[in-house]
Amino acid sequence: MARDQIDMTPLQSRDELVAWFEAGIKQPSEFRIGTEHEKTPFTLEGRQPVPYEGARGIGALLEGMQLLLGWEPIMENGNIIGLYDVTGGGAISLEPGGQFELSGAPLENVHQTQSELMAHLAQVREIATPLGIGFLGLGMTPSWSRSQIPMMPKGRYKIMTNYMPKVGQYGIDMMYRTCTVQTNLDFSSEADMVKKLRVSIALQPVATALFANSPFTEGKPNGFLSFRSEIWRDTDNARAGMLPWVFEDGMGFERWVDYALDVPMYFVKRGETYIDVAGSSFRAFFEGRNNSLPGERPTISDWANHLSTIFPEVRLKRYLEMRGADGVPWGRLPALPAFWVGLLYDNDSLDAAWDLVSHWTAAERQALRDDVPRFGFKARIKDRYLFEMAKECLKLSHAGLRRRNRVDHSGRDESRHLEPLERILEAGRTPAEEMLDKFNGDWGGSVEPVYQEYAF
Repeated sequence: MARDQIDMTPLQSRDELVAWFEAGIKQPSEFRIGTEHEKTPFTLEGRQPVPYEGARGIGALLEGMQLLLGWEPIMENGNIIGLYDVTGGGAISLEPGGQFELSGAPLENVHQTQSELMAHLAQVREIATPLGIGFLGLGMTPSWSRSQIPMMPKGRYKIMTNYMPKVGQYGIDMMYRTCTVQTNLDFSSEADMVKKLRVSIALQPVATALFANSPFTEGKPNGFLSFRSEIWRDTDNARAGMLPWVFEDGMGFERWVDYALDVPMYFVKRGETYIDVAGSSFRAFFEGRNNSLPGERPTISDWANHLSTIFPEVRLKRYLEMRGADGVPWGRLPALPAFWVGLLYDNDSLDAAWDLVSHWTAAERQALRDDVPRFGFKARIKDRYLFEMAKECLKLSHAGLRRRNRVDHSGRDESRHLEPLERILEAGRTPAEEMLDKFNGDWGGSVEPVYQEYAF
């Protein structure tokens, strides 16, 4: 959720940092599903990036959405940069290059996720179409260069844009050119969190392959099926990756706190101002040793903001965030929460999934993660193709959703939302390979048709 939290209580002890996570523990009956997705706005005429300013810009789009929805505006230095639904808990925010994100409300089942999505898209269209704005459902902008894309007026993005080139070659691409869909899920205890975290990190490459959808850069195939996933391999390795230590004995909230304390910070927010502290650790800040804020102690808000700037394949906050999937067209979006809910919210499926991955070594998990952006289903772990793993995971997810037995108004359970993934496995190729076939065939070597076929 991109709304910077405001709780200015100074932190006194490491125990408070641990307690912040523990506050996320919920009874299984209280488990919710939060789904976030990003989409790339483009001008319907000319298919160019959409600037923030102007009568047909992103700012105007947000103002129109505010009038339509009655949501609270999120302002920064006089600019509207997002919207917040005070009653339901959903939000709309902007990524650095204008990618338009819906952070869905915490919902009880995937049917509600789909309804929320359909309502959101209808609302966005109502405002965007008269402004001449369309939206693309891909993991990466297929035709624009870095320099073409405008920066949204958010202080944290300026700081990140300056820092990124120092720590990896693709950070700017990550910020300005990629889109994801992710789902946020709950845990019932520290042990439950650890089990879900291990299973979901190990299996994140399966989701990456099933949703691989970013094969083009600047109008040409880039040699990858998920270039978005490849970008994360060299964005900033101090805050990304497969977290091998999660699988070691003694893993728990404290271990995550120790990890997060040493991750370099980007910024500290004071009032409307973002203070650039990029590169210094939260630990130094916690000990009063931050050069920009000498002697000052961090607040709960500083901690929450810092935790939102850590980008591993699965991120722990007061819930777990699945971060491995490319953005996709709207029909396939509910399949992501469905996939993970079936695996993680049903104990039998969770146990079976752990049996699948428990004997993998850190090196094997890493090799799979490294291979999947290029090879998709043809990546291997031990002596097995990822395609086989994906089939098994989908079976487990399907069984988990059937056992959950949350039915819609026509009596269908949530497993119906897996249908797009079942079709992908029947075809035996990732969405990116399907797109590359079109590029080399009907599209005649042009990516322009994506703006029709993969638009929302």
